[in-house]
Amino acid sequence: MISEADVEHVANLARLALSAEEKRRFAAQLGAILGYMQQLGSVPTADVEPTSHVLDLVNVFRDDTVQRTLTLAEALANAPETAHHYFVVPRVVE
Repeated sequence: MISEADVEHVANLARLALSAEEKRRFAAQLGAILGYMQQLGSVPTADVEPTSHVLDLVNVFRDDTVQRTLTLAEALANAPETAHHYFVVPRVVE
């Protein structure tokens, strides 16, 4: 069970100011949540394999194959401005 002192401690860590009514309400709500967690803890899971997804996932990407890439000249051909084989862009950090 969560006490009002526990709620007050967590609220203090989060820099929240709670009224006495809010502390009582949150203590009851958090206690109920922890009760549900205890119920989940009683579910037998010894034979359940850990999973990251409920459904089997298959990679939908194509196989990696070596293909022709752009030459430096082709990559820079449509750039508004270049210098020393690089793209010139506006400065964003001063």
